[in-house]
Amino acid sequence: MPITHQLLAVLVALIWGTNFVFIELGLNDLPPFLFASLRFTFAALPLVFILPRPKVPWRYLIAYGVLIGFGQFGLLFWVMGSHMSPGLASLVIQMQAVFTIFLALMLFKETIRWPQIIALVISFTGIALIALKGNSDATSIGLAVILVAALSWAAGNLVVKRCGKVSIIAFLAWSSMFSVPPLALMSYYYEGSELVSASLAAAPWQAWAIVLWQTLGNTLIGYGLWNLLLQRHAAALVAPWALLVPVFGMAASSVFLGESMPWWKWVAAILIIAGLVINLRSTQSPLTPVRVP
Repeated sequence: MPITHQLLAVLVALIWGTNFVFIELGLNDLPPFLFASLRFTFAALPLVFILPRPKVPWRYLIAYGVLIGFGQFGLLFWVMGSHMSPGLASLVIQMQAVFTIFLALMLFKETIRWPQIIALVISFTGIALIALKGNSDATSIGLAVILVAALSWAAGNLVVKRCGKVSIIAFLAWSSMFSVPPLALMSYYYEGSELVSASLAAAPWQAWAIVLWQTLGNTLIGYGLWNLLLQRHAAALVAPWALLVPVFGMAASSVFLGESMPWWKWVAAILIIAGLVINLRSTQSPLTPVRVP
């Protein structure tokens, strides 16, 4: 990846990592599925009336909308509502990097180098450390559900790879239309019309500002840049950059939400960054072929 694309990947990780703080703050005023419904409603409107539909099959727009809107963010918001701390949520959902790489290997026949495998093992040693030491910050059902969210994110990554080069913003806007129905139905079923109405009526301006940032910053800018990188590089190269998200996420949660940062979180962050560096170095130089006698 050229240096400009590497910087874009870091910017995306910074946006996504700090976004966990905004999600936590938004959940103080809005129930999770309503919160996610508003986010994707504003991502779709009014852009779908301005931008032409991207030239991809409808099934790709539907799949991406459902996988990212409901599968990733609907479940993530629900987990963060009462089942997992923001810093830990930012970490566990990065299982998407592993899911993305192995789904790409199976479906697209992409290749992976041994240093990349070693890098992933090192990075996920850090994830395992936090999962082991931080289990008091998460329920068992929360951990299971956020792994489903990570798998949905990974599947959404591969939908983007399948689409090829399309207008990113148009793709996000049109696919967001298909995020809203399952989120709205889940909000009605799980949260109830009375809570939805009361939350909308009582939400302060700060809550609406957070919804706006979810739409513009996290969805259109963050996912716009991420999908741009996925279009131009192998999924196995792009996905590990998301391992920086929990580093930014834990730091932001510590500074702005007072989440504790004991030694083992710092060790885990170092392991994650070390794995990312190894992965990048392995892609910047050719590997010597193994000769079989």
